[in-house]
Amino acid sequence: MKFSTGLLTVLSLTAVAFSNPVKRDVDQVKADVADISTKVVSLDNAIAAFPLTGGTLLAALGIHNSAVALNTALQSATTNVIAAGVLGEADGLEVLNTVAGFAPNIDNALVGIVEKKPAFAALPIGGLPALIHQDLNNLKASTDGYATALVDNAPDVLKDQAGDLRDAALAGFDPAIAAYAP
Repeated sequence: MKFSTGLLTVLSLTAVAFSNPVKRDVDQVKADVADISTKVVSLDNAIAAFPLTGGTLLAALGIHNSAVALNTALQSATTNVIAAGVLGEADGLEVLNTVAGFAPNIDNALVGIVEKKPAFAALPIGGLPALIHQDLNNLKASTDGYATALVDNAPDVLKDQAGDLRDAALAGFDPAIAAYAP
């Protein structure tokens, strides 16, 4: 039985490709967490800037657009964290410290969105509270997926800290979601 050189080369390259899968590296995970931080702060600022009365539809849609952008970033980052595998201790600590840095913005945004519900409901377009309810549910699911991926890929010495951050972030969603429930 003879193999041609071309077939042997293809088989060899295929074996190398499957034995060395491409992994997203820790730099991508760090870039993602920085992007998420920026988007969380942007959403928090947009909610804080929305007035208790007299807000505009354009500003409300800006909040929705910020929520959608954050949701997309969280979903992409989840894929990248999973692909990166377990982070080293120094890298894991850096990522968790970044998340801890913007965690207060998550809380502020969730409290703020509840406080501003009457202002959103008063806008002359129906369905805005339902859209916010949907955004909150989507963000909770994406936050859960991302935070769980961080916990799963945290080094053992940081798993408890990562779990605490995840649990704290998720707890804030329930009152906000309940406030906007139909």
